[in-house]
Amino acid sequence: MIFEQKENTTIITQEKVSVIELVKKLQVLYPKYKNNNIIIALTSFDVLTKAEIAEFLQLSTTHKAAKHSFVIVSNKIDLDIVPDQMVVAPTIQEAHDIIEMEDMERDLGF
Repeated sequence: MIFEQKENTTIITQEKVSVIELVKKLQVLYPKYKNNNIIIALTSFDVLTKAEIAEFLQLSTTHKAAKHSFVIVSNKIDLDIVPDQMVVAPTIQEAHDIIEMEDMERDLGF
């Protein structure tokens, strides 16, 4: 995993581990990043299944309940299989745009 910090956002890029291993590592490291917005870059995967995406659901729900953004980046995900509670963007730039919009919504009280 590669961790990159930009302002109040942490970008976590998956390298060679499986999704399950990645989620387990994220759960262990979560206290370190829980006060930041999080982008998970899964661009090295050829295909992501519904089960693999669902592995992130609990972490995403917890993070959003704490009023922070959690965005998965991949252009290999069939958006029809993504749970409604999760946010997926095709590029890192679009993930940053989503976080910016969600920050504005939180500032306005939505």
